Amino acid sequence: MKRVFIKSVIATLALAAMGLTSAQDKTIKFANQNSAGHPIVLGMEKFKEIVEKNSGGKIKVNVFPGGTLGSDQANVSAIQGGTLEMASMNSGIFAAQVKEFAIFDFPFMFASGKEADAAVDGAFGKKLHAKLEDKGIIGLAYYELGFRNITNSKRAINKVEDLEGLKLRVIPNPINVDWVKALGANPTPLPFPELYAALEQKAVDGQENPVATINSAKLYEVQKHLALTGHQYNPQSVIISKKFWDKLSAAEKKIVGDAAIESAKFQREKARALEASILDNLKKNGMQVSQLPEAEMAKLRDKMRPVTAKYGVTVGQDLVKELQAEIDKVRTAAATPVKKSGK
Repeated sequence: MKRVFIKSVIATLALAAMGLTSAQDKTIKFANQNSAGHPIVLGMEKFKEIVEKNSGGKIKVNVFPGGTLGSDQANVSAIQGGTLEMASMNSGIFAAQVKEFAIFDFPFMFASGKEADAAVDGAFGKKLHAKLEDKGIIGLAYYELGFRNITNSKRAINKVEDLEGLKLRVIPNPINVDWVKALGANPTPLPFPELYAALEQKAVDGQENPVATINSAKLYEVQKHLALTGHQYNPQSVIISKKFWDKLSAAEKKIVGDAAIESAKFQREKARALEASILDNLKKNGMQVSQLPEAEMAKLRDKMRPVTAKYGVTVGQDLVKELQAEIDKVRTAAATPVKKSGK
């Protein structure tokens, strides 16, 4: 009887240990609006690979691209509520939570990926992400959506006036509505998952997105003309639910945090390496691509300046100066000739 009792106790303890191990295992649902194969999704998949490897499989990551878990706004609510663990979305979307994030949607703020990298990877990017914590969100890193360009189904855009009267879908936030109005076009705020159908049904004439997004969403099937305006650069915040984050051990937080940073570096490099081939693919699929002359680009910038000035007041001029200082450092370094060492 003693042996039976001892075996029973051992079995009970073993089951309890298994239950404890199972309870310690964690699963992350990671959501995004872009389709499979998009550079953002490639970054998410890299994050999954790193986390699962470095946690020895104790932390599982399930990637949900294509808006399968709802719109960006729905994802933000779910992350705050703790029903979704992670998402990647345009940083400017968080202006609805923290007004300063609107600065990431300022037209023509960044002239290159290097300038954007310096801003988001340094103290400036960390400072903005820290402002999300009170909203139940932890910012881990920044992916890159890239420079946005304008497409439409009606006519080629060779001068600023060609934009007048076009009905353009925009990200649902005030600054994007305002800059489209400034160009004489008609803004239509829509969540990204609704965009293809709206273009197909001619509810809107066009939209604006980086070439990778245009390609992965197959917008070339419903859009003929692409103007390479590069009018706005979108960093994408990689965020995690504070409710979930607070349940992680210090070791688990390090694994997840380090993986976000490593996957961000991978993602940006991948996005930039693929851009030329993506543009070629858009042309092969029938898109007619135009590049505005520099004089027209200057006019485009001039029309958008009042919008930047308006939202500069909203986010605070000190913040604008802080970001501009980070950008100027990169421009100064690029303009400084490298001295060759003599023998």
